[in-house]
Amino acid sequence: MDQAFIPAVFMRGGSSKGVFFHAKHLPADRARQDPIFLSVLGSPDPYGRQLDGMGGGISSLSKAVIVGPPTHADADVDYTFAQVAVDRPLVDWSSNCGNLSSAIGPFAIDEGLVRASDGEALVRIHQVNTRRIIHARFPVRGGRAAVAGDFAMAGVSGTGARIRLDFLAPGGGATGALLPTGNALDTLHHDGRDYAATLVDAANACVFLEARELGLTGTESPDAIEAEPALMARLDALRRRAAVRMGLCATPEAAPLAIPKVAVVAPPAPYRALDGATQDAASHDIAVRMISMERAHRAVPLTGGMALGVACGIAGSLPHALATRAIADEVRVANPSGILSVGAEVSHRETGWFADSAVVFRTARRLMQGAVAVPMRLL
Repeated sequence: MDQAFIPAVFMRGGSSKGVFFHAKHLPADRARQDPIFLSVLGSPDPYGRQLDGMGGGISSLSKAVIVGPPTHADADVDYTFAQVAVDRPLVDWSSNCGNLSSAIGPFAIDEGLVRASDGEALVRIHQVNTRRIIHARFPVRGGRAAVAGDFAMAGVSGTGARIRLDFLAPGGGATGALLPTGNALDTLHHDGRDYAATLVDAANACVFLEARELGLTGTESPDAIEAEPALMARLDALRRRAAVRMGLCATPEAAPLAIPKVAVVAPPAPYRALDGATQDAASHDIAVRMISMERAHRAVPLTGGMALGVACGIAGSLPHALATRAIADEVRVANPSGILSVGAEVSHRETGWFADSAVVFRTARRLMQGAVAVPMRLL
């Protein structure tokens, strides 16, 4: 036989989709997992469509998840995330997907990894990539995670059962510090110019740039941003310089593909979302357009949204300066798909700024279950 089949589940979590595996069904060696995930998702695809796999041609639809027994005393399961590049043979293990984090609890209960009675379940998740703990709370009916509900989220049609995600002490997962440089505001130099930047590591490492300095308004569509090759190249160059400043790599050329993510931020302004709805300036506190895996994101990576929520609470940062109201414990983030609310608790201590927690709400749904085909030679 040319192909073998691995048990798998295809799930949506928030505004992302991915292929979910039990750890026991995969080789333990990560070097052997890489080609499996590339094959499953259909990468590399020079046409950018991943037609020969389960991927959807963009970063938010080209992901794999491994769930297994916990290796942390405060967790019920381990969750490892793999970001699969679309157009190159690359699997990036350096970050977490916040959106797919919302599907881990339901997967764990439905797969029998965690027992739960009807009512509200709590699943404690050890996020292996960032070495952080996430608490997922969601309803259970008939011994399975509820899917139907009345919670709507930007970027996903319809409604579903609400999932609350509490990211505990999210700062420093990638770099060891909430502010890797120790500064709320830094300067990045590129092509003879200096750009103000805030470098934050909360849930994921992100670099925040001001839209105005880049000749943008912060209301642009993802397609409009990607239609400017010079702009995309400048954003990637600044991202790579930020990676060096954050201690993620020694040279810009060695920067990981998945982090830091680029967030272009701007004060609130009216704009038209991708579903055609008009959002006025009063509907949000700050606007963001994010670049992830060298593509303009059509919503906002959830971890990027949480990093922004945390950054808004850090006095002296770009997001804090651009947000148009005093930030309490909730930040309303405008993105191409609508508004995302992020709860963020940030405090200033003797040792500096500390992110106590970040809270978001998502929905998730199991789309398909069974087995996914891979070339026999990979097993």
